[in-house]
Order: sequence, then structure tokens, then C-alpha cells
Amino acid sequence: MHKFVQFPLVRIVFIAAIVLFICSSLRHALFQSTAFDLGIFDNAIYLISQGKEPFVSFRGLHILGDHAAWILYPLAGLYKIHGDVHWLFAIQALTLASGAFPTWYLAIQAGLNRSQAYGIAIAYLLYPVVFNANLFDFHPEVIAIPFILLAIWATRAEKLWCFIGSIIIILGCKAVLGLTVVGMGLWLLMTEKKHFYGVLAIFLGTIWFIIATQLIIPTFSGEEVAAVGRYDFLGNSLSEIATNLIFQPGLVLGRVFTLDNLWYLILLFAPFLWGLSLKHLSPMIGAMPILFLNLLTDYQLQKDLIHQYSLPILPFLLVAVISNLAVGGGLIRSQKGIIVWSLIAWLALGKIGYFGSKYLQSIDTQVATRIAISHITTKEAVLAPAKVIPHLSHRSVIKIIDNNIAESDLSQFQYVIINSRHYQSNISPESVDNLLSKLTQSQDFILNFQQDDVFLFTKIAQD
Repeated sequence: MHKFVQFPLVRIVFIAAIVLFICSSLRHALFQSTAFDLGIFDNAIYLISQGKEPFVSFRGLHILGDHAAWILYPLAGLYKIHGDVHWLFAIQALTLASGAFPTWYLAIQAGLNRSQAYGIAIAYLLYPVVFNANLFDFHPEVIAIPFILLAIWATRAEKLWCFIGSIIIILGCKAVLGLTVVGMGLWLLMTEKKHFYGVLAIFLGTIWFIIATQLIIPTFSGEEVAAVGRYDFLGNSLSEIATNLIFQPGLVLGRVFTLDNLWYLILLFAPFLWGLSLKHLSPMIGAMPILFLNLLTDYQLQKDLIHQYSLPILPFLLVAVISNLAVGGGLIRSQKGIIVWSLIAWLALGKIGYFGSKYLQSIDTQVATRIAISHITTKEAVLAPAKVIPHLSHRSVIKIIDNNIAESDLSQFQYVIINSRHYQSNISPESVDNLLSKLTQSQDFILNFQQDDVFLFTKIAQD
């Protein structure tokens, strides 16, 4: 690798990171971040930083029982400096933006000129999923993206320890990324002729996926991997699903070949159509495990460019484009053309427009919500709407107002925040009204604050 990263690229990455950080922070300030998933990770990392068990009370499980993402533990060191959710926005923005570095080096390594390499790096930054996933709360798997690209570069540069280090970090971000590492290994073995690296990736990815899904997650959650439910037509466990995938292919075909999946593939490939070729799609072997999972499920969030589920596919798309350009292919080869196409794709598929529409839906109660939060002065238990959870998740017990908890015993909570004007999708207006009535009539709670249909109830201290 070059001794020094080129200054223009540093500037580009810095600007991109700042933009991503500002956008995610603004979304949070507008009370559009949610308990699932920002609140989950913020709560868990906070508890780790305090030396407490990272049991996420509103999720009902230890954080390792979610996705076996041990990468969250070292992140807790930042919360020891200062406990603030904006660390997660900064980490996410920085890691996503920094993916432009290995992208640039992969392009140079493949023989592209510097102008084209910059174009490819900018195309990475303008890929809609990068911007959109950055907006959608926080997910540790975003940390893996630059390291997938770095691992590919390290393979071609014969940098073994860089490759191994990258793989270890990738695996620590989410259990399912073990399959991505296996896919990478198959690609390295089959078409790149990097046999040792390929076998090593397959071994590490397989071992970690088995350990994470069969030992760590069941131990800390007491049940199967949560995402198994998205494939319940194939079975109720990973072993059943794997068996039926092999011996009942008919169950799969009808799920994969659908119009929804066709549209998803069009959206996925469209930003890079200018540089893709069927002859040079072999890098997509690395993306196939995640792509197949996205195609197989009916869970629509895995079939759009809004959420994080398509991010692990991006590095292999980039390598496919670079491979084609390196042999003189591609409909567009100039830096200007690459950037213009990418910018059009970003404008069409990026969700910047949400800041003028969707993210302003509850702006009329935001001042009142902030005042209510300011009255919560201790770390005692809180019951709150899902979009308020990430603003109060630095405590051991915090739960979401939903149809179930609305009728439950409220004695475990010191504070209850209710917004009766803007309902969350997980609760009915009737349940909100019932909860509000119950608290108003309760002798254990006092109405501490009320404004713009936002209510804060505080438990009365017992003598």
C-alpha cells in the first residue's frame, strides 16, 4: 500500500464523514431514531461501560444474544470517556466514509489511473445504501464494510496479517457476516486462485458462524437466532433450514423468483450499471450468502436500499466494477461520468428528502418532549415511546410503551413519558388513552409535566 494516503482523498473522506455525522445526529435530534436499533446498542454499550451486564431490558436479552457482536465491548471505552450516543453516530459515519480508502487502493492495485480511482471512491460514498443506512440508527455491521474491502486488498497484496486482522473485525460485527467471509473465501478459492487465503477465510467464517449461532447466541438469549423467524417456511432452526435448502429446493424457487426480488436487484445494481459486466461478476460470489438471504425472506426491510441489510454486498459490487474497468470495459470510464451517474443515483434513491417530510411529522411536540426529558434527573427506570428511548437509554431499566405494557404493573417505573398526539406503530390509540387514564387516577404517580399532549408522570416517593 502507498506510504501516504493522497490528500484529496483524505479531504473527500473527511467531508463525507462530517455530512454523514450531521445527518444522523439531526435525525436523532428530530426524535426519529428508535429503540430498535439505536436504543438497543446505546443501552448495551452504556451498561458495558459501567461494568454492568449488558442486558437490554426492553429487548429482553443480553446483547451477545442478539447478534454475537463482540465489537460493542471495545466501543464501550469511548463511553468511559463521555457517555453519549453521538459516539455511535461518529463511529458509523467515520467507518462508512473510510471505506473510500480501500476502494481507492483496490482501484490503483487493479491498474486504474488515479482519476478513475477517485471516481470509484466517490461512487462508493454516493452509493445510496451508504447514506441511507447511516441514517437508520446504528448497526455494528457498518464497521465491517471498510474491512471487507481491506481484506480483499490484503489478499491481492499478499498481506496475511492485514487479511487476518480484517477478518477478525468483520466477524466481530455480526454473526451472519461469517457467511460473508465464507463467500469471500469461495470467491478467492474459485476465481482469484488465492487458495491459502480462500481456505483460511472459509475456515474462519464457518467456525465463527457455528460458534456464534449455536453457542453464543443461544447461551445468552435462550433461543435460536432471532432472524430464523424470517425463514420459518423452511423450518424452526438453522439446522432445519439448512436441511430443507438442500433437499427441498422447490420451497426456495418460489420465494426467490418474485417481482419484489427483481425490483430489489434492479435497485441494488442500478448505481453501478455503468461499470458492470457479466464477464467480470465473479466477485459477487462473495456477496451471494447475504444476497441469497435477502432474496429468500419476505421481510421487506431486507429488500430495499434504506436499511443496512445490503451493505455487505457493496464491497463485492465495487470489486466487480473495478475488475471490468481494469480490462477496458465499462459504459462510463471517465471520473466525471462516474461521479455524475453516481450523483443521479444518490439523488434518486438516497433519502435526503426525509428531512423535509417524514422526519418532521412530530416536530410540533419536540419542544415539549425535550422539556419532559429534562425533568428526568436520575438513572431510575423509565417507560417511554420507542422514539424517546434512545434519548434516555443510559440506565439499567427502560421499556417501550406498547399494547402489552400499557396494562401491566407500572410500579417498576420511576418515570413514564406519554405522547398522546403521535402514536407509534407498536401501540393503539386506545392503549395510550388507557395508560394515560390509569396513571392520572393512580395514587402512586404524579403528573410532573404536561405540554402539547406530552405527559411526564413521576412516581411519588414513599415515606
